Amino acid sequence: MPDKAATLPPAGLLLTGGGARAAYQVGVLEAIADIRLTCGENHSGNPFDIITGTSAGAINAAALACHADDFDRAIRQIVAVWKGFEAHQVYRSDVLSVMRTGARWLSLLSLGWLIAKWRRLKPRSLLDNSPLEELLKTMVPLERLPQLVAQGHLQALAVTASSYSTGEHLTFFEGAAHLKPWVRSQRRALRDKITHHHLLASSAIPFIFPAVPLTIQGRDEYFGDGSMRQTAPVAPAIHLGAERILVIGAGRMMESRERRQMNTRFEYPSLAQIAGHSLSSIFLDAMSVDIERIRRINQTMSLVPPEARKDSALRPIDLLVIAPSERLDDIAARHIDALPAAIRSLLGGVGATSGKQSSRAEVLASYLLFEAPFTRDLIKLGYADSIRMKADICRFFGWTDPYAQPEAAPSPSHGERRRDPLRLR
Repeated sequence: MPDKAATLPPAGLLLTGGGARAAYQVGVLEAIADIRLTCGENHSGNPFDIITGTSAGAINAAALACHADDFDRAIRQIVAVWKGFEAHQVYRSDVLSVMRTGARWLSLLSLGWLIAKWRRLKPRSLLDNSPLEELLKTMVPLERLPQLVAQGHLQALAVTASSYSTGEHLTFFEGAAHLKPWVRSQRRALRDKITHHHLLASSAIPFIFPAVPLTIQGRDEYFGDGSMRQTAPVAPAIHLGAERILVIGAGRMMESRERRQMNTRFEYPSLAQIAGHSLSSIFLDAMSVDIERIRRINQTMSLVPPEARKDSALRPIDLLVIAPSERLDDIAARHIDALPAAIRSLLGGVGATSGKQSSRAEVLASYLLFEAPFTRDLIKLGYADSIRMKADICRFFGWTDPYAQPEAAPSPSHGERRRDPLRLR
């Protein structure tokens, strides 16, 4: 009997950016792994042909791709890292290091040209993320990638970054020989051997982490977070051949009007509030717009007769989006005290402190909360959101849920209801 999932079109995975918020993605992936086992899909292979990621999502994507021959093992390893996170694994959080980076940067802002002229200070970022490179060496064994592609476990891995030097948005991909680069307005793709420096570049949150040099066609360019200037986040997966794409967000795609207007009195925004608003724009807005665009194209294509579609370069995309059902900055507000003292002091200087009036400012803190109390809550939320979407996930992958109730079937009598083990978690 043929494997139903094997007959489906190529599947792509897109993991978005968002710093510590990317822990939510880990919970979703953990739920998918458990759902697959519940559905009797006991093979260890990778359910995604194409894996793409941006910013912190690029790190998760690469970690998953480098273990494409054992999806369940990959998920367990990624979950273990995120559930045990401490900020010092990502950036230097001791007092001396923060004084060398963030305090110096804030001093330049306050004293301005005077310090810059006398001491020639050129601070590069608010924080020093050099510890992240050491974490990547153990978490992401990129040397395995070529062999996994050659063996057919994966068609492609792609990560994105934004060039401060040229203003271009680049997608770096490594994959099967038949895949070709593409060029669009202000964005293009480049076949390259993906390294840890590519991941550092893709996850270099602007102002917070330093830019990373990458050699492009014989010259060094400086790159920052791939979410910047990313006008079509889903496009790389489509260009690489995906016809079914699972998008895992790191923030709510839509905000209710009631929520936005619940406070009738607004105070002048702090620097942290402005910074958090800017980062949310970078990480969330383009994704929402791109998803709406794809859905409009799908709707239009559904109105076109099948014979006419052959003459069009467009094709419908089966798109499944899983995004947080709760505001992640609200969750961050409950855990901001978990940040190292030096980081709390630094963020307090720009208005990102705990308190009833600062929840909007704590959006900035949510990107830096690489601490287990916060990441575990996000993993838990991602898992719960995915279990609620179990039927959609099974449809997307072509899995059969043995615990699914027929839509028209009457409810079983007391004591006869079969219990889905996933709902007990």
